[in-house]
Amino acid sequence: MANPTVPGLIVERARDVLTFTLDNTDHGNHVTGVMFDAMLAALHEEASRPNARVLRIQAHGKVFCTGRERAAREVETIRNEAARIIEVKRSLRTSPLITIAEVQGDAFGFGFGLAILCDFVLVAEDASLKFPEMRSGLPPAAIMAYLGEYALPRFAFPLVLFGDPIAPHDALRIGLISQVCAADRLTKDADALVERILQLDPTATRRCKEFFQTAQQNNFNQNCRLAIDALTVGSMTVLAREK
Repeated sequence: MANPTVPGLIVERARDVLTFTLDNTDHGNHVTGVMFDAMLAALHEEASRPNARVLRIQAHGKVFCTGRERAAREVETIRNEAARIIEVKRSLRTSPLITIAEVQGDAFGFGFGLAILCDFVLVAEDASLKFPEMRSGLPPAAIMAYLGEYALPRFAFPLVLFGDPIAPHDALRIGLISQVCAADRLTKDADALVERILQLDPTATRRCKEFFQTAQQNNFNQNCRLAIDALTVGSMTVLAREK
């Protein structure tokens, strides 16, 4: 099923896969307010009543995403705009879907940050990646809120402070992306990854992601207590399936 009615964004559902395709090519695939709203609606729907198992984020054109719309000009509307950005990122990170970013071209600022939040980040070897916000005098707080969880601060801080481009292989080395792909193989590699995910048990996959995310926020003793419950529930599910 497709919903091409949102300017700049195509939302499609096929089999167990939900796809967001950025299609604002005349403006560097910047994400606009209506695009944010459409993403949020789909993410909220999947969180409350999951129909898919995988989310793919793709883009048309030569770039993946070089930023987001900055339409607000007053304190209240700027705050609301910022809150919506954070809600999109929070919903993406906590989604029960396994998320894949397919970065076929340049990803700057919000676009790079959006990709990093996905469970798997596949990047074409000729793409350029960077956080240029400080060059306009705006510290990228929405990115810094989580960047240190993916890369050591000694690597991450200079990226946001200076805004220098980072090559995909360097981004892979410091933990910001999952895989560097030949440009002509990006889609095929993503297709293969999707098939691997779909071969897994759906319930077990959701529980695996949920526990992994929870464990990242807790201390060791909390995780040990939670693991007892998780192992008990999981084992009972496996035993029931074997009967």
